[in-house]
Amino acid sequence: MAVLEIIQPDNPILRKKAIRVDDFGASFQKLVDDMVETMLDAPGVGLAAPQVAISRRVIVVRLPDDEDAREEYGEMAGVLHVVANPKITKQSREMVEGVEACLSIPGYFGSVDRHETIVITGQDRHGQPLRIKAQGWLARVFQHEIDHLEGRLYTDIASRVWTAEEMAKQHEAAAEDSEKG
Repeated sequence: MAVLEIIQPDNPILRKKAIRVDDFGASFQKLVDDMVETMLDAPGVGLAAPQVAISRRVIVVRLPDDEDAREEYGEMAGVLHVVANPKITKQSREMVEGVEACLSIPGYFGSVDRHETIVITGQDRHGQPLRIKAQGWLARVFQHEIDHLEGRLYTDIASRVWTAEEMAKQHEAAAEDSEKG
C-alpha cells in the first residue's frame, strides 16, 4: 500500500466526470487499498479517486471510531465503506446546512446544504451490488464524495466559504465573549 498525492483544484482531473469502474481486478484492489491508506493518513473521512488523480467512479468513506463517534454514530462509527459506481437513488426532502472541508482544498471550510438522509446503490470492492442508507454526517460525506465523481467541489455549492484562520479568530472571539458574559 502507498499514500498517494492528493491533488488540488488546479488539476483538471478534479473537474471531470469520472469513468465507470468495470474491472475489479488486482489494479483496482491496489487503488482501493492506497485510497484507504491515503484517507487515513491525511487524515480524512472520505476520499474519491479523482482526488488522487484517478478518473474512476470509486469512493472510500470511514467515520471516526473513537468513543465520541461511537456514541454519536453507533454502528456506523469506524466502518469502512468502499463504493464503486455509487448512485444516490433516494434522498430526503429535508436539507441540513453543515460545515464541510476537503482534502483537495486544504485550509478552507464552507457552509453547504445537503440531504439529511440518502440511499446509495453501487458495487463493493469486489463488484458485488450494495445498498447503503445513510443519514446525518455519513450522508453528508457520501454526497460530498459522490460530487467529486461528477467534477463538483463543495465550494461550487457552498453558501459561504472561509479560511481556517478566519474560523480560529471567530472561535477566539466567541471564547472571549463567553468569559466576559
